[in-house]
Amino acid sequence: MYLKKISLFNYKNFSEANFEFVGKINCFVGKNGIGKTNVLDAIYHLSYGKSYFNPLAVQNIKHGEEFFVIDGEFEINKRNEQIICSLKKGQKKILKRNGKIYDKFSEHVGFIPLVIISPADTDLIVEGSETRRKFMDSVISQLDSQYLKQLIQYQKVISQRNALLKYFAVNYVFETDTLSIYNEQLDAFGKYIFEKRKEFIEQFIPIFNTHHQAITGSQETVQLVYESHLFENDLRKLLEENINKDRALHYTSVGIHKDDLSFEIDNYPIKKFGSQGQQKSFLIALKLAQFEFLKTQSGFKPILLFDDIFDKLDESRVAKIIEMVNSDTFGQLFISDTHPERTETIVKSTHQTYKIFNL
Repeated sequence: MYLKKISLFNYKNFSEANFEFVGKINCFVGKNGIGKTNVLDAIYHLSYGKSYFNPLAVQNIKHGEEFFVIDGEFEINKRNEQIICSLKKGQKKILKRNGKIYDKFSEHVGFIPLVIISPADTDLIVEGSETRRKFMDSVISQLDSQYLKQLIQYQKVISQRNALLKYFAVNYVFETDTLSIYNEQLDAFGKYIFEKRKEFIEQFIPIFNTHHQAITGSQETVQLVYESHLFENDLRKLLEENINKDRALHYTSVGIHKDDLSFEIDNYPIKKFGSQGQQKSFLIALKLAQFEFLKTQSGFKPILLFDDIFDKLDESRVAKIIEMVNSDTFGQLFISDTHPERTETIVKSTHQTYKIFNL
């Protein structure tokens, strides 16, 4: 599986751009602000149907224009597959595969396995629990369409329950029966999601530990800890026990939408007790584990995007990545870098087919 070519129209800083790729290493080099990361984000868009860096879809349209189009051609199982993602201001985003529009974007998730490693990954450490939940959900959803459906349904019911709680507060009323219907639905969806997340973490942790030990030389002890209210009790009982709290807050305070994935070093939060180097190692190990997990489970080597990471890595970490490229661990690789000479030196040392785009 690999991306053969991509065309961009009015996407971010590009009016029109076309790129043809090789099946192994593709590099975008140039000064900051020239659009290297934007090309990687366009590739990400074709896999996930959304931007990795900007959740507001309309802001991905080039300034002064009314629409954007990303047109990609992949080879998957020896077949050409065309994926087009487009958006016009004031309209819904459209995602098409071989000319056919997807009814739901969730139907496309997982078709093109992809992992990105970027400086923006620090959000996984410094931001709130929602960012880490999204990481878990994105990995599981790429492999399990049923999980994604259950998650979408759960989020819909949470919104409905929250709206009902606000209605009760504004109108000084309370209806136990109506609320109990939502509680039952949340319990069913929540149990499924909780079990899948638990199963994922159990499989993921050993892979993560292996990568982290390889990167750091086994000098540090780190932990990934899944935290959920559902370890305490089933969701229906938790919702009943917390009803007075929910009425006061006007939203649902317990459930799998409050789950977290705790990142720890020596059993302390890495956010507070880890150095920048330790946090960097943790995140790279996390993303490489994501890559290996998807590869093992899907049977495909995911496309891997390296966004400006050579600037943030020391020589030993760069050497580790080169070793993985040479061992044929990776499939197609996309790299952005500000230093053309450094990039060429690194990719030449891999003895793999490569192509460099000077932007």
